[in-house]
Amino acid sequence: METYQQALRKERQESGRNAEFQELVTILRDHEQAVSRLEAHIQQPERWSAQNFGSWGTWSKVIMGAANIFGDRMVLRALKAGEESGSKRYQEVLQTPAIPEELKPLFLELLAKQQAHIRILDGLMSKAEYSTSR
Repeated sequence: METYQQALRKERQESGRNAEFQELVTILRDHEQAVSRLEAHIQQPERWSAQNFGSWGTWSKVIMGAANIFGDRMVLRALKAGEESGSKRYQEVLQTPAIPEELKPLFLELLAKQQAHIRILDGLMSKAEYSTSR
């Protein structure tokens, strides 16, 4: 979520109302909702808190710093890498025999959203590449 928040702060200053910006806002909201839903189902939510994903938070700061130098395509690639990582984590959880049956539908739904986010980011990257090649 931190990477999206940083990307949106940057984008808000430049193009806060365009369609691409709104797609990123939607993805951020999906992630916020996913965290809330997971925390509601997990007995020890502190184990899953954003603080425990510090390496991704550090990585997002590096990426956003680089984005200021290299541009929006770098940001979109970083966001996509995060989505792919999240998708992989959901798949791993679903393959774990210890996952409670009642949580499987939630993880399947979240996995589907991750995959949709990847497709959205692919589309945004294509648009960014097209607009810079013109």
